[in-house]
Amino acid sequence: MEELKTKLLAMGGIAEQAVERATEAFRRRDLRLCHAVLEGERAINMAEREIDELALDLLAMQQPMAVDLRFITAVMKINADLERVGDQAVNIVERVMNTTSLPEADLPVDIPRMASTVSGMVRRALESFLEGKSELAEAVLKMDDIVDRMNKENYIVLVESMYGNPTIVQQALDVLLISRNLERVADHATNIAEDVIFWIRGADVRHHVGSSRPSD
Repeated sequence: MEELKTKLLAMGGIAEQAVERATEAFRRRDLRLCHAVLEGERAINMAEREIDELALDLLAMQQPMAVDLRFITAVMKINADLERVGDQAVNIVERVMNTTSLPEADLPVDIPRMASTVSGMVRRALESFLEGKSELAEAVLKMDDIVDRMNKENYIVLVESMYGNPTIVQQALDVLLISRNLERVADHATNIAEDVIFWIRGADVRHHVGSSRPSD
């Protein structure tokens, strides 16, 4: 069980780093960082397979019950979400590589600020798993609403920018997709937090069922 936890946290660190590198690549228009993210995807995919294999071995050999069964189930689901976080980082750098081939456009959106919030969600979700604290996981659920608002605001601003200046349509579209990718990372961090709550409390809070989150 401890080995499984250690491997998952290590994978989480790699996935979080991928998002941070992708964001920095966007900020600096840095192709070197883009390639580092693409190369790092292999490590994430390998870690996902190792964790799944170990989890399945534990299920088969130990036949765990109650909280141990919930732990292994949560690990397998978190593992899948972390792999998708890595996929979103790859999607971001693919957009960045496209933007670097175009003239730089001054777009009125703060992608680094959004990315910082999203990275904080991933970090806090992993901390809630490490420390076994559902209150940390609950905080992640609340942060998701903030990221959703940022993404909607970015959409409105970028669409208005495209209408106002057709020459920057491609750049605006790329940034719009990056915003969407970051919003998806936040969704995966939320899934991780929900799985931590399930492991600790045995409560299913997906789709706000059994959660204290306000309804939309």
